Amino acid sequence: MTQGLIITGTDTGVGKTVFAAALAGALPASYWKPIQCGVADGGDSARVRALSGLAPDRIYPEAYRLAMAASPHRAAEAENTEISLAQLGLPSIEGPLVIEGAGGLMVPVNRQTLMIDVFASWRLPVVLIARTALGTINHSLLSIEALNGRNIPILGIAFVGEEIADTERTIAEMGNVRHLGRLPPLDALTPAKLADAFAAHFRLEDFR
Repeated sequence: MTQGLIITGTDTGVGKTVFAAALAGALPASYWKPIQCGVADGGDSARVRALSGLAPDRIYPEAYRLAMAASPHRAAEAENTEISLAQLGLPSIEGPLVIEGAGGLMVPVNRQTLMIDVFASWRLPVVLIARTALGTINHSLLSIEALNGRNIPILGIAFVGEEIADTERTIAEMGNVRHLGRLPPLDALTPAKLADAFAAHFRLEDFR
């Protein structure tokens, strides 16, 4: 059985890819983004490879690579296709696997299935990535409630952004989840600075 961690976020653009790169590089692990929407800049797999230092064979190819930067169901429809759950089976690999979801939990994969339903089928623990900005308490607690409602194990929550200690504490306590750490803003996003920031603000043993 694949030993994996799912990286998901409270919204699109919260920092999932940067966090996934940091975690995959630190473990070290393999990385897989099963659904990529929007490939104008090369996609998240290319970004993770650049930031993590992982060898190319540790980056698994996407099951779906779609041109439109949109929800997976819309991006697929734009190419006259439909995302099939049968194509989203976990790869069988040796060692840990970091899996990055597309968008947030309630993003439609097709007209019948949400991203969170795919996560539930994998039965792997989730790391929830959240901003520290205004509004994150609501988004985070709703995401935690949704995961709990489908009995998806939550390894913990990781924040991205400036420290807002009370907000972070409130979410962890009211959501009854472990506060894994916070990735601070970096003046330059390079592999070395990302690795140093992850090592300084997270405990690797929490992810093993």
